[in-house]
Amino acid sequence: MYGFLIIAAVLFVFVLIGDSGVGKSNLLSRFTRNEFNLESKSTIGVEFATRSIQVDGKTIKAQIWDTAGQERYRAITSAYYRGAVGALLVYDIAKHLTYENVERWLKELRDHADNNIVIMLVGNKSDLRHLRAVPTDEARAFAEKNNLSFIETSALDSTNVEEAFKNILTEIYRIVSQKQIAERSAHDESPGNNVVDISVPPTTDGQKGSKLQCCQNL
Repeated sequence: MYGFLIIAAVLFVFVLIGDSGVGKSNLLSRFTRNEFNLESKSTIGVEFATRSIQVDGKTIKAQIWDTAGQERYRAITSAYYRGAVGALLVYDIAKHLTYENVERWLKELRDHADNNIVIMLVGNKSDLRHLRAVPTDEARAFAEKNNLSFIETSALDSTNVEEAFKNILTEIYRIVSQKQIAERSAHDESPGNNVVDISVPPTTDGQKGSKLQCCQNL
């Protein structure tokens, strides 16, 4: 039977953006390898890592792109926003300037990324609470105003790192799932659609191609 099905394993691509030095690379390494490097150097261009998690019984593979925060790499890194379904917008809670620059990063992201991209504002280095320069309530209010989710993390001691990545992946997955269900309902209710067949059109030799997939196969 043909139909529009959510496949068992899907790949989601999303990006880490924010000023240099806010801890993007260590957030990535903590989530994907459970590692933290005190001698971590600034990312040059773009790097990525992957990890799979379970969401609602489905295997979700996250391909996470860690972008450089320096101005000289901006033209390179902005190209990676296209096609990303999610983004973690990171600032350092102990450096107010990195929080002030969040608005510029957000504008750049929305200028280059898909309109439906899911964005989470992340206040990293919560272990530096004694040096806090960005009040939690201020950042949360900014996130609510701009329709972003919000969390504070520490890549150093692992606080909320797992939660940040899993929360945004879960949100993305459920949005995609709801969209597929809505599209299937609309397709089923269309005149002449008593039989649903979304397989690939016949090839030149008259044989059907493989079924269309809603997401990327692993």
